[in-house]
Amino acid sequence: MEVKETKIVTADPGALGLFGLAMITFVASSAKLGITSGTSFIIPWAIFLGGAAQLIAGLKDFQKNNTFGATAFSAYGFFWISVAFAWMIQHGVFGESMAAAIDVKQLGFAFLGFLIFSIFMTIGAVETNKVLLIDFIFIDVLLLCLAINALTGSHIAHVIAAYTEMIIALISFYGSAAGVLNIHFGRVFLPVGKPMGIFKK
Repeated sequence: MEVKETKIVTADPGALGLFGLAMITFVASSAKLGITSGTSFIIPWAIFLGGAAQLIAGLKDFQKNNTFGATAFSAYGFFWISVAFAWMIQHGVFGESMAAAIDVKQLGFAFLGFLIFSIFMTIGAVETNKVLLIDFIFIDVLLLCLAINALTGSHIAHVIAAYTEMIIALISFYGSAAGVLNIHFGRVFLPVGKPMGIFKK
């Protein structure tokens, strides 16, 4: 009996995922830099752009058999949803007792956990493209500074995190634009750089 395989072709979700990352880091960095204040109006962007957009991109990458992209977008999507919930707890959305029981150092350990994840994903990004690799390197710096700030209250770490987050936003906007326009025009409209070729034969 002849067996036929059907391949379902889907669009690359990377541009959407990077746009989600760009938007939430752009808005969140405005508060860290002191341009805006509070987190109330950051929460929707954290849930829907940082969270949902990246989760959608991650799920689509699972369908495309892209383990790296699926894991990265899904994990960072859940990261931003978790951050949004942390802010809501801080605002007393889930009651005064939860708000009163906050220990910021627990958030610091969460950032450390994501830093570990981000480091091995950075190694994987070496074989994607240079824009994504640079993005991951800055994400590593951001998570390290967020962890230091949460665990020690370091103001310097907070300042570095603020500028790093804005840089991540700008790089991600570029990566998203390249993902859309390069495919749309069928040529390299915005270069992203070739893989380093260090680990893959």
